Parts: sequence; structure tokens; C-alpha cells
Amino acid sequence: MAKIGDRVRFLNSVGGGIIKRIEGNIAYVDDDGFETPTLLRECVVVASPQETEAKVAKTQAAVTPETISNVANKPQVEETPGGDKLNVVLAYEPAEIKHLNTTTFDTYLVNDSNYYLYFTYMTRADEDKGWTTRYAGVVEPNIQIFLEEIKGTDLPGMDRVAFQLIAFKNDREFKLKSPVAIETPLDTTKFFKMHCFHDNVYFDKEVIAIEIVKDDVPRSRMVIDSSRLEEGIKAKKAVDRHLSRPVQKKQSARPAVIEVDLHINELIDSTAGLSPADMLNLQIDEFRKVMDANLKHKGQKIVFIHGKGEGVLRQALMKELNHRYKGHQVQDASFREYGFGATQVTI
Repeated sequence: MAKIGDRVRFLNSVGGGIIKRIEGNIAYVDDDGFETPTLLRECVVVASPQETEAKVAKTQAAVTPETISNVANKPQVEETPGGDKLNVVLAYEPAEIKHLNTTTFDTYLVNDSNYYLYFTYMTRADEDKGWTTRYAGVVEPNIQIFLEEIKGTDLPGMDRVAFQLIAFKNDREFKLKSPVAIETPLDTTKFFKMHCFHDNVYFDKEVIAIEIVKDDVPRSRMVIDSSRLEEGIKAKKAVDRHLSRPVQKKQSARPAVIEVDLHINELIDSTAGLSPADMLNLQIDEFRKVMDANLKHKGQKIVFIHGKGEGVLRQALMKELNHRYKGHQVQDASFREYGFGATQVTI
């Protein structure tokens, strides 16, 4: 019998994950960051908690950053196709995305290339004159490494991020890459907004990601051009003068907002004989029905009222929006009108 902590696959459907909790005969399986309710008898154990922890420990040991002296003694790395172009990503992953006000954030660096990277990662607050080095070292090709864990109290000192790197290979000829030095603002208010975390090809969970280098092209550094600044000031004055004139407000062509209440008692007359999984499937079916009917209506706003509860239904909706219905704008609906229990989708 499967138990909490087991890694399982689903018997009658595609997917699986780690069992986070069990209520009666229902197991809640963490599948890509979302808890999926599944009948316990339909969960097939793939690995025990001990085997899962051993695998994680082995993975963490494999991605420990190396010192420069150790790199010279490393055997040649097996290179990947397309890996001669640098792709470097800095990402922040919340430990508990449902509790952004209290959670910690893990900082990762992704080196998607056939090059070793000697790098330095720094931050500073807007009012500070100097930088603070948060991590410096060498990272091997084609791996992701953990840099540090940060708290919400660390964010006021991280208004700006700077990153420097030099790329090289070990014991083989390679194409020389220009050193990279970039500086970029970091909007730390996004760390407290769930909709600011997004899927990323390098992570199983949603993250805030900064592309340091993409296909050999470093992130552009912001440079203030005094001549363009003067032009901008003149343009703003012209706009201010124009705004002082009375204008006629155009009628909005946007369609009215569609409200869909997904509470189970709004969908069916009685829940007798239905398991939690059955009720969730009915709610997801209604969600899909409404989405499919409006996919051609660009600009249509749909508010799905799911309630706060334990968040299982909302997680299921977000999973659908991140996989089956990608590309639509998703945000929390108006708190004033719906409280915390609604999500707005714009087609």
C-alpha cells in the first residue's frame, strides 16, 4: 500500500509524483508542483521516501561547483548538440508558492552550454553605492547549481543584480567567448505575487527567471543616453499639453466579463455517492467546456470562481492553464468583487 512520501505513477492515467498527504482513500500526489487527488488503489509505488532522498542527495553531490584548480584535473566533458552557444539563466524558486509572504526562495544558476563558467553573482540596493558578492565560483557544463537560500527580509538589498562570467573549456580547443558583465534591475515586489512566477524549461516548478545569456547574446545592459532623455522630456511636455484639452471617450469594444461559478453545488443538485476526485473532475470538465467555447473570442475575460478552501481546485485550474491552455493571460480576479477565491483568464 502506498504511503506519504512514496513516489508513485498513476495506474489508469499518465502521470505521477510524490504523495504529499492521504485523506481516506484519496491520495494527493504532487505532480509538477500541483497536488492531484487520486484514488489510493490507483497509485503504483515507484520509489520509497528513502530511495527518493538518496537520489536527490546524489544529484546535489553531482552539481557541486568546482574550484579552478580542480577543473584542470577533470576528464573531458561529453558535449551536447547546440551546446557551443551559451545559455545562462538565473532563477528564484519559492519553497512554498502558496505562502509567499513567509516562504524562502532558492537561487539557482543554469549553465546550458558545453563551457565551464567562472562567474560572480552580485546584488545591491538602489541607494547603495557598492555591490555585495553573493556567490563566486566555477560551474561545470550542462548543469544547474544551487547558489543560496534567501528570505523575504533579504529582498530590500536586491534591487539590482550584476553578473560577470568567463567561459572556457578543459583540455580541448574551443571558440573564444567574450567576457560577460551585465547589470539589471530586479523588481523585488514580484516575489510576493503568485502570478509573477512562471513555468521555465529548466525547472519543474514556477520561478522568476533572468536570462543572463541567450544563444551567446548577453542580456542588454541599461544605458542612459542624455540626448534621448532630453527628447523624452520634450515629448512628455507635449503630451501633457495635449492632455489638457477635452477629449471624447471612445466606447469600449471589449465583451462583457463572463463569470463561471465552479462550486460543486452550482454544477449539480446532489453530491451523494461522489468522491472528492469525482467532484474535481466535474469542475474541471466545466472549466474546459467554457474555455473551449471561448478560445476564438480574443480579449474575452472569464472569471472562474473556485473559492479559497484548500486550493486544490485552483491548483488544478492553473495546471490546465499552464499545459492545455497555454498563452492566455492569467491573474487573480478583483479582490473587491470576488475575495481571494477567483481567477481571471483573458483569451
